[in-house]
Amino acid sequence: MTRSLRTRLAVALLMAGTAIGGQVGAQPRAAGEDDDTRVPGATWTAVKPEAAGYSSARLESLRSWLKTLDTKAMLVVVHGHVIFEYGDVAHASKVASVRKSVLSMLYGPYVMNGRIDPRKTVKELGLQEAEPFLPIEEHATLDQLLTARSGIYLKSGNDNLDAVAPKRGSEYPGTRMQYNNWDFNAAGTAFEKLTGKTIYQALEEDLARPLGMQDFDPKKQGKVPSPGSVHPEYVMRLSTRDLARLGMLMLRQGRWREAQVLPAEWVRMSTKLVTPFARVNPTGLSVGGQPDRWGYGVMWWVWEEATFPGGSAIGPLQGAYTAMGAGGQYVTVLPAEDMVVVHTTDIDANGRADVPSMAYDAILAMAIMSRCQSPDRC
Repeated sequence: MTRSLRTRLAVALLMAGTAIGGQVGAQPRAAGEDDDTRVPGATWTAVKPEAAGYSSARLESLRSWLKTLDTKAMLVVVHGHVIFEYGDVAHASKVASVRKSVLSMLYGPYVMNGRIDPRKTVKELGLQEAEPFLPIEEHATLDQLLTARSGIYLKSGNDNLDAVAPKRGSEYPGTRMQYNNWDFNAAGTAFEKLTGKTIYQALEEDLARPLGMQDFDPKKQGKVPSPGSVHPEYVMRLSTRDLARLGMLMLRQGRWREAQVLPAEWVRMSTKLVTPFARVNPTGLSVGGQPDRWGYGVMWWVWEEATFPGGSAIGPLQGAYTAMGAGGQYVTVLPAEDMVVVHTTDIDANGRADVPSMAYDAILAMAIMSRCQSPDRC
């Protein structure tokens, strides 16, 4: 963890105060389950933080700070148990760009069983807009759409991202990562073409039902047009506690009790660093003076570990990856801590709600650093 992040955390702790509250008591362990395989049942089980080696007092300081932000809800899950809950975790609202990481999950089984060939080009897939592809753009592959490296800079419906995109034809596919909604929306169209399912059918059948999502409602899902593009935005509305189930599935390498819901190899591939932090574009997503070190994988943001002599990398963020969405939507998986952190705002109710990345850095650090120093020092 960087010194600047520690400093920001210290300030956040000072602001948050030292309110201390209680949690529900520890629950008995089910037969045959252990910390490394546990997933929630029909409902989530909450335990006293100390039962998982974390401090109630430190987490209550985090709660005090969240009250000053636009946070709608938050969960911290350790070893499959909830150790911290804030707000209305059952409320489903727009998850913004977290949808892209969910689409990555949906792709997994179909890529790994050969039904989807990620080497297919955008021309072969029939992803043309009314404005024809340039000859150079025709070479872009589905794999490059999924990693935001297509080199296609057509209008996507997101004026902010479109405004900072390079000139069309200036980059050969695969050579530049450019966070660009055209890639992601076109990948949604491609998924439906190749599977014969709508994204929302797949979301319900392939994820919501197998994981026992408590709040999933097909009627709340729906696409919206992307002005200037034939590829719509596939809006998803999910609750905080259901997002945590998605995070747990990734943490468990795609396994949910006896079922391999996602191929483990896809989980590893999709969360492997493809674009290093320093090469993420637009450059506003890779500001060197900030503590963020998120590179990019297959529609997941992947932590780029600080390395030490000999190439070793240690720390709670080693191997971490996260989904991020505008306004303050985050699903962060920390394998080194066996932890999932989910944070949401309600941008349906308040379009100006926002918990920016720098604030989330501190929130995440406070959750991580609520760990007890030792069993007798909580």
